[in-house]
Amino acid sequence: MHTNTLLHPLALRRAEPADLPGVLTLLADTAEWLHAQGLRQWPRGGFGPERIEPLIEERVLFLLDDELRYLDPDEAAPPVATIALDDHADPEFWTPADDPGAALYIHKLAVARPWSGSGLGDALLDWAGAAACSAGLPWLRLDCAKGNPRLQRYYRTRGFRHLRTVDLPHRSSGALFQRPSLDLPATAFRDLTMAELISA
Repeated sequence: MHTNTLLHPLALRRAEPADLPGVLTLLADTAEWLHAQGLRQWPRGGFGPERIEPLIEERVLFLLDDELRYLDPDEAAPPVATIALDDHADPEFWTPADDPGAALYIHKLAVARPWSGSGLGDALLDWAGAAACSAGLPWLRLDCAKGNPRLQRYYRTRGFRHLRTVDLPHRSSGALFQRPSLDLPATAFRDLTMAELISA
C-alpha cells in the first residue's frame, strides 16, 4: 500500500451539499490530467455543478477523505477520491437484454493525483462490489471511454469483463464492463456509510 494510506487515515462517507466545490476541483484536476495524456474522456475543466449536484441530492456520491485534514478546520482540502454508485443504468448503453436492474453502476470514479498508485481505486471498486452484493444484486457495472485502452486494461485486471462497446458519435464513453458482485472487506479506509443499501 502507498505510504500516503499508511500515514493518513482515510474514511469513506456520503457527499453533502457543502462538498460540491471540493468535488468539482477533484474532477476538474482529473479531467485536466486526462487531457494532458491526450485522452478526451471527460470534458476539459471537469463537470459543471448541474452534473454533480443531483448525485449529492440523491445521496449516491461518496467521498474518501484524509481524516488528518480535520485537524486544520481552516483548510478546505478536496477529497482524496470520489465515486458515485447507483442503480441508474444509462439507457443509451444498457439494453433490456442486459437486465439493467441486476446491477449497481459506477460513475465519476476519480483519485486525486497525489494519491495515484495508492490502490484506492481498487479499494473503491471492491467497496462498490460489496455494496452490490449487500443489495442482493449479482453485478457491478460501469461504462468508460472508448478511446482509453489503458483504463480498459485496468478494469480487466480488476476482474471486469468487457461486454461490448457502444459507439455513439455524441458520447466519448461506451466501453461496457461488468464483474460479479463480491462481499470484499474494505481495508484501505474506514467505511462510514455503514453498508447502507442504495435505493433509487
